Amino acid sequence: MRLTWAQPEDLLPHELVQSAAEGKDVTAVRERWIAAGGSPVPAVSGAGPAAAELRPLARELLDSLGAPLADPSWEALDLPAVASLPRGSRGRELAAWTGRAAGCLLGKPVEKIPREGIEEILRATGRWPLTGWFTAVGLPSDVASRWPWNRRSAPTSLEENIDGMPEDDDLNYPMLALSLLEEHGRSFTTEDVAQLWLDNLPAGRVFTAERAAYRNLLDARVVPETATHHNPFREWIGALIRADVFGWVSPGDVLSAARLAWTDARLSHTRNGVYGAMWAAALASAAMVCDTVDEVLDAASTVLPVGCELATAVHFGRSAASSGDVASGLDRLHEAYGHLHWVHVLNNAAVIAYALAAGGGDFGRSVSIAVTAGWDTDSAAATVGGVVGAVSGVDEYWSKPLDGRIATSLPGGERRIADLAARTAALAAVER
Repeated sequence: MRLTWAQPEDLLPHELVQSAAEGKDVTAVRERWIAAGGSPVPAVSGAGPAAAELRPLARELLDSLGAPLADPSWEALDLPAVASLPRGSRGRELAAWTGRAAGCLLGKPVEKIPREGIEEILRATGRWPLTGWFTAVGLPSDVASRWPWNRRSAPTSLEENIDGMPEDDDLNYPMLALSLLEEHGRSFTTEDVAQLWLDNLPAGRVFTAERAAYRNLLDARVVPETATHHNPFREWIGALIRADVFGWVSPGDVLSAARLAWTDARLSHTRNGVYGAMWAAALASAAMVCDTVDEVLDAASTVLPVGCELATAVHFGRSAASSGDVASGLDRLHEAYGHLHWVHVLNNAAVIAYALAAGGGDFGRSVSIAVTAGWDTDSAAATVGGVVGAVSGVDEYWSKPLDGRIATSLPGGERRIADLAARTAALAAVER
């Protein structure tokens, strides 16, 4: 069995990339790894060819790279002037949950498929440009062989087989955030998040940085070492996908939303991985009270530390939408961020900003852009869907196949979206 996102010989190539991005000289480690027969090329899906004989050396080299850069405390973050927005719920919780689920569902069957493969599938089935659900009906066998659907998602996420929202980590985490807030309130700690994971999350349903953090918890490592020890995914998208609920329960209070997301994110992420979560929470917070996606983007940008790479990526994505068509805009994003792994936070944050700006508040157009961009299709479209759903609502075409239901691997099984929305509204109404 090859255990993805966990084996030292798979982690080391990713760590070489991440350490270099943090300014470390990895030349000697890289040369030693190659001389021993290891590949310096990171595995796309989390596990490369079997190389167990190299595992002891991989552990040694991971240790030799030393600790990652220390993260600033919340108080030390250099934030710009935070946006002042109206506070209080506008009754948008149901639309936000529905939009997040629908966006995620649209992207599920093509997760891991690159942009060119998504376009070829759509053209082959007469659905380019994307305006609705994917289908395997009429898909030529050679195209299907060249670009296979996501194995886990294809049986539940194509137009011909959708029956409610299938299980996905992009929905598991928001559900877990609800439980966290209901149990501990807004004063929860990162250790509370850790305990909730251990009590509720199956180890096989956490990925990348979350899987590394889960392993570190079982190894009795403490926060924030849970985010740094042998975790080359610490600036990937995982924390961003966990953050929406923190915004939904903080309507108009983008700074409080970001603070909640920061507390959650530092269990598994550092630097841009944490900032991505703060930004996503602020997007969700602003979407509960703003009238346009441009207002949402303006407000959310105020919780990002001045000069951080995440802020640059968001600005780049948004500015790319100001001229030209979608194809040329996505070309610019891929030219700037195409060197990053498809689950990294920077490229996907740029896509989210681009899809929101270029989508203009139209739900179908916005989530479709997020998916046809490639990279982490279901996660980016989920965040976009939650924002646009809250601001503009979700058309019946997108909401009806969900049947008001979300499957989950969390204890208790399937949830009703209306119930999740009601619980979210109740938390938003609690005096802070």
